[in-house]
Amino acid sequence: MTTYPIPVTDRRDRAHTGAPTRRRALPRLFLGERTDARWLRPAFWLLLVVTAVVYLWDLSVSGYANTFYAAAVQAGTKSWEAFFFGSLDSSNFITVDKPPASLWVMVLSARLFGFSSSSLLLPQALMAVASVALVWGTVRRTLARLGATTANVGALLAGFIVAATPAAALMFRFDNPDALLVLLMTAGAYCTVRALPKGSWRWIALAGVALGFAFLTKMLQGLLVLPAFGLVYLFAARTTWGRRAIGLGIAAVSLVVAAGWWVLAVALWPAESRPYIGGSTDNTVLDLVFGYNGLGRIFGGSGNGGGGGGTGGGTAGSSFGGSTGLDRLFSSEMGLEISWLLPAALVALVLGLVVVGRRHLADPARAGLVLWGGWLLVTGLVFSYMSGTIHPYYTVALAPAIAGLVGTGGALLWHARERMTGRLGLAAMIGATAFWSWCLLNENASWLPWLRWVVLVGGLLSAAAIVVGSVPTLRKLVTIGVLAGTLFGLTGTTAYALATTTVAHSGSIPSVGPAGSGSGGTGGFPGGGGQPGGTTGPGGSAGGSGDGGFPGGGPQGTQGTQQDGTEQDGTEQGQGSGGQPPTGTAPEGATGEVPAVPDGATSADGSGTSLPTGGTGGATTSSALTKLLAASDAKWSAAVNGSQSAAQLELDTDTAVMAIGGWSSDPAPTLAEFQAWVAAGDVGYYVSSGSGGGMRGGSSTASAIQEWVAANYESTTVGGQTVYDLGASE
Repeated sequence: MTTYPIPVTDRRDRAHTGAPTRRRALPRLFLGERTDARWLRPAFWLLLVVTAVVYLWDLSVSGYANTFYAAAVQAGTKSWEAFFFGSLDSSNFITVDKPPASLWVMVLSARLFGFSSSSLLLPQALMAVASVALVWGTVRRTLARLGATTANVGALLAGFIVAATPAAALMFRFDNPDALLVLLMTAGAYCTVRALPKGSWRWIALAGVALGFAFLTKMLQGLLVLPAFGLVYLFAARTTWGRRAIGLGIAAVSLVVAAGWWVLAVALWPAESRPYIGGSTDNTVLDLVFGYNGLGRIFGGSGNGGGGGGTGGGTAGSSFGGSTGLDRLFSSEMGLEISWLLPAALVALVLGLVVVGRRHLADPARAGLVLWGGWLLVTGLVFSYMSGTIHPYYTVALAPAIAGLVGTGGALLWHARERMTGRLGLAAMIGATAFWSWCLLNENASWLPWLRWVVLVGGLLSAAAIVVGSVPTLRKLVTIGVLAGTLFGLTGTTAYALATTTVAHSGSIPSVGPAGSGSGGTGGFPGGGGQPGGTTGPGGSAGGSGDGGFPGGGPQGTQGTQQDGTEQDGTEQGQGSGGQPPTGTAPEGATGEVPAVPDGATSADGSGTSLPTGGTGGATTSSALTKLLAASDAKWSAAVNGSQSAAQLELDTDTAVMAIGGWSSDPAPTLAEFQAWVAAGDVGYYVSSGSGGGMRGGSSTASAIQEWVAANYESTTVGGQTVYDLGASE
């Protein structure tokens, strides 16, 4: 007969006082249990309200943020087919290079409230609130045996840390897929923990569904948490081994169904009557799974740039993540986005497992540590050593794991504060956080220069107070040290997260922190600074090496371009420098904050074109070109090389634009297909971008189309752009 540990609590059990101990469901939701301290549940609701206010405040400051996804959302509001496939344009020429789950949520919001910056980003901010609530619920359940107060305080701490993580403050106010990805993985963790008390196959099946939709959000990255979830259910579910195996089997089927139904639908849909699958080489989703958006991300190749060091990988902390190794997560921009509490989380994991000692495998606190620890270690190691394209904001996927470990491990060490292990563990968490926060704040020393010293001195003094509290007559210092140390430890990450929410972000690799903070440092440990404002270095361009679903990401223009469309270090780049600069931004690839240029503003050459600034490609379309394309009644008002240019044209003209070559020099359309569409009057204009390639360099198909257009149609200049009227006689 299997036995389980006797509950350990920090307060007297009131179950036998004669008074009812549980409220009905609705009052319990808002007020908590009758035995809870009155402030516990209101504190939870206050946390959610504060998170909502901070994340929703001035939400439209970033405009459409990443115009690549914004254009796809706009297309989805006009066409249900575009909604289903995740098409970049409403006429369904090509899809974005990821599955469409995150687009579905934003499209539904835009259809409900009208397409705007606010309706585009509203779901992302609300996902932050939901993620905080789920982390709170997960941690509270795993700590229930420690007593209501300790469990709730640990859960509140974990929820607060999620909201106060700079990477979360960045991506939950941005239209990249990462917000939905984090929410779904956190929902999977919650469902897994709910499945443990009775070995519920229903809850573990729901966890599989959540991860299935995480796959439809960002493909394989959504499955990096799968080993931790499966391990926890297998060893900690309170049922027989046979039922555990059955539960995992049902969860696996649920995951496959939730992830596979869309993949199967696309595979069965006749290719000639659906858009081309962007990012693939053969117009199939499976090519994305195993290539460009999948294994290519981990091992490099398959259209991925390098993150693994050398000139192609960029310096440590650059937009490609820098050299592989255990220090990658601590370097420069990655460190600023996620690592504030990473040392504390690692201490909490190790010493938390020491504290739970030889408890039964089904102990909820141990299960919580394994769940969050497995999530952190697997995902963190993959991010640290993957050789394909990686960008710093991917690390937002680690925020719930770090928060869960700090909340769970911190609560366990607090409960064991009468033991030397507990006190030293708390002191180590606080001291390590204080020192590392000082290092990170020192990266941007001109911003609130006093803050780093307050955090360092206050944190180290708090840690010392906990150690001194080992003397029996000074035990009160332990409580004082923990409270003060928690305050000082959270100050750095909270301040940087708040600063992140006050800055407008656009492009494809937005950076955290106040205005003027750098995103492309010189590397090192903790890393070097970068160009102000998160822009690229001198000579950078809008393009870059491509990007996609696992873990997501895109081009980078830190090295500038040569006439052949490649970066100076040999990495594939976007539009060559020999022609007109592309408009718009790119999926998860070009950097930083781009100052808005008024419509029709005059450029340096007097053409009236809004040229890209800062090497990010964040241009708008001239008023003359906007009017010309908006007046077109063709299926596609224009065709242009690359998704980056097409996306901005779509947003500015509110028309469908054909993105020749897609995002990653996709072999679409063929010259024959393009000629047939032109003959049928389906394409109004061809806008030359001065290069024959898509966003990731040259494309023979795109070059052939451009040469054919130039040979058969007269060109005119509209707002500084070379335009061919394809409706005119050849």
